[in-house]
Amino acid sequence: MTDPWTEESIPDQSGATFAVTGATSGLGWETARALAQHGARVLVGARTDAKASDAIERIAQTRPAGTLEPWVIDLADLDSVAAGASQLVATESRLDGLVNNAGIMWTPYGTTAQGFEQQLGVNHLGHFALTGRVLPLLLDTEDSRVVSVSSNGHRPGRINTEDLQSEKSYSPYAAYFQSKLANLLFTSELQRRLTDAGSSTIAVAAHPGGSATNLGHENPGGVRGALYALLQPLTGWLAQPAAMGALPQLRAATDASVQGDDYYGPSGFGELRGHPVPVDRSDRAKDAVTAGWLWDRSAELTGVDYGALRDVSS
Repeated sequence: MTDPWTEESIPDQSGATFAVTGATSGLGWETARALAQHGARVLVGARTDAKASDAIERIAQTRPAGTLEPWVIDLADLDSVAAGASQLVATESRLDGLVNNAGIMWTPYGTTAQGFEQQLGVNHLGHFALTGRVLPLLLDTEDSRVVSVSSNGHRPGRINTEDLQSEKSYSPYAAYFQSKLANLLFTSELQRRLTDAGSSTIAVAAHPGGSATNLGHENPGGVRGALYALLQPLTGWLAQPAAMGALPQLRAATDASVQGDDYYGPSGFGELRGHPVPVDRSDRAKDAVTAGWLWDRSAELTGVDYGALRDVSS
């Protein structure tokens, strides 16, 4: 039996550069902290420079071996995504890992700056656009990785091809589950395209299980919302600390044994708690036809076509 994978299992990251979205709290903050403590240069993604600076100041108190830089990016605005991606491409000489961590959960209906349903817009479309725009930098970095953070919530998820933006009807739960399924379909389709292009860059995914973060702090109301509020003390007790919840994405980002399209989550019952191990995904998350449809629709909506992949394979 092998020893459990812990934060101490992270290899030395000296000389490596990572960009982490949503790095001001919870899983993202713990991911940025752990990477920096192991020597990496970390771009700390936040919606404002003040939030990024605050996160960096708190990480600095842990005396990391690596360095941290603020990186302003709002996944709910494709103009901000384009600007944040341009900053990376213009200023960085390498990008060893992009950790697509930022997310929202169970929010009341709302739209992004470009009019997308906000859970799909932030959790999937924003990261789809970001990854495509920084792809040249990733492709130029040997063995780089794109890590997308999904959820056990992908299991009940369905891609609604007739109402992707929830314009006909909206459920905060169905929209969230759809967005987390989209993360896994994106990972698989991106890996297929990277393989076809002969690139050493890989796309992998992870989920934190039940973790004590501020994700989902907005109660969506209704019967489910009332039940959630009633059970919140119990779920909080069952949840593992954010530092443990970040381990699956840290392993996906740094473990030398990781393969393209791998998916990591906690080892315990129901994948709620425990150390990170390879885990399975739903049958819908393995549907290559839906993955291809979602890719084409995402490219159409965001205007990002991943042309860098054609340059590699040509």
